[in-house]
Amino acid sequence: MDLGPHWRGRERYVVFDAAWGDGSAFEALATAWRADPQRPAHLHYIALAEGMLPGFHRLPQADAAITLDLLCAPLAAALAQLSARLDAVRLNDARGEFARPLARLCVPGTILSAAGLAPDRQAALAAAGFVWDAARSGAVFASRKPFAAPRTAPERRAVVIGAGLAGAAACERLCARGWQVTLVERHAQPAMEASGNLAGIFMPLLSRDDNIPTRLARAAYLFALRYWAGIGGIGAAIEGAQCGVLQLARDAGHAQVQRAIAAERGYPREFAEWLDSDAVGALLDHPTAGGTLAAWKGAPLAPDGAWLFRQGGWARPGSVCAAMLAACGERLIQRFGVGSVTLERGDGEWLVRDAQGATVAQAPTVILANGAGAAQLAQSASLPLDAVRGQVTHLDAAQVPALPFVLCREAYLTPPAHGICSAGASYDEHADPVLSAASQRQNLDKLRSMLGDPGIGAAAPLAGRVGFRSVAPDRLPLVGALADDTRSAKPERLRNMARHPGLHTLLAYASRGLIWAPLAAELLASQLEAEPLPLETTLVRALDPARFLLRGRRNNTRLGNNQ
Repeated sequence: MDLGPHWRGRERYVVFDAAWGDGSAFEALATAWRADPQRPAHLHYIALAEGMLPGFHRLPQADAAITLDLLCAPLAAALAQLSARLDAVRLNDARGEFARPLARLCVPGTILSAAGLAPDRQAALAAAGFVWDAARSGAVFASRKPFAAPRTAPERRAVVIGAGLAGAAACERLCARGWQVTLVERHAQPAMEASGNLAGIFMPLLSRDDNIPTRLARAAYLFALRYWAGIGGIGAAIEGAQCGVLQLARDAGHAQVQRAIAAERGYPREFAEWLDSDAVGALLDHPTAGGTLAAWKGAPLAPDGAWLFRQGGWARPGSVCAAMLAACGERLIQRFGVGSVTLERGDGEWLVRDAQGATVAQAPTVILANGAGAAQLAQSASLPLDAVRGQVTHLDAAQVPALPFVLCREAYLTPPAHGICSAGASYDEHADPVLSAASQRQNLDKLRSMLGDPGIGAAAPLAGRVGFRSVAPDRLPLVGALADDTRSAKPERLRNMARHPGLHTLLAYASRGLIWAPLAAELLASQLEAEPLPLETTLVRALDPARFLLRGRRNNTRLGNNQ
């Protein structure tokens, strides 16, 4: 596919390839792009690929001006879930009803290369708006239906409020795209709230029906693993270890469901492997202070089996924040110790003011990444967010078995870092920021049950850390433009919801901030730049901050109709 003359003079060029194969077509196109002095500033290649976990996969490239997305889904389903504007399409013996979904993503002038298509497939494309040229084995999209004018490039200036995982990732993803970003944080340094724990764990989520939370968590987990490698890596720039996570079955019934998931999904071994009790015992059969972990204190550690996530592990969130902020370079201005702020819109920009009314930052775009602090801002105060208290217990490494990996069930236990193991974390209904003996007992009771040892932590002093997780009712993050609930219109679709101009959220990461931060920031940056999105449309909608407002209106309408 010779695209040189077609792509010149464009800011971004997006190619869809219905057959990734061995990737040679992508490599050839990338080589041609690099060799062309009149090339677009950015090349975005999207391809269908087999042999991957289901879903959309954004693979970071050494050249930041090239984006590669691999989609593991049937052609028609992938096109229906793709949010993109395509400049060129490559089809090869395509099957199924794909013409209309493809036409939805094309604009007048989109070129199509389709050697070997059957006559009925060519006819379907012609009916969808493609003008066929048999001599070139291709076509050009020339539908007469009206199309929106191409979006102009945004003014690349933003303020990010909050310097935890969410905010640091937003800064890095925007700076990587050439934005000038001002980071505003009320504390004197980053990662002082929920991102300040000594260790957080990262692992996927599994379910038998592969539901939306499972698909989102899988996408976030896989993207985070690739992303961290690009900013220095776990165990290097990022303090932690990709040591694996062993998730024990709760009981025999739970284990039965997990075995069914393993049989039905057939996950690759490196992603998730179900181990029976004997396999877990073999994995754990190494010396510890009390014998072996396989039979810790005389009882099998995993009598019903366990999931092993070999690529999972733990990381210190503060070090992740530091690595992301360091990657921003000179495009980032950091303002710490600002205290409480308010937002005011004027002359096309947002003004961020401190408690004394002084302007500390301003830009056309503001991103709220301040977790529970979003409830203190007038524009986001109505979001249905809870600040859930979580207390982590710190244990001297000598008081617990020497773990080679993270162990979890109702609670988690990390390998030692600087002589300290982290256990927890509690879910408390009160808001006391002081360490609680009751929360420590809760953590230790779960740990004792998991390890089968009633003496674990018996003499442990009250030690740990309290943080407040920002949690939404459906336990999913809020990513995207913030709805304006003061506007009188009552649309029935997300795309018609009124929004605050230039105001966006990265909130409600609950207990999965480590894996959510990179993908959520990538999604929001892609939305701001009008790039192809890294997630299926269904999943993007599931994260939209306006979803709760829309649900409330629909529920009120139903109630009114029933009265």
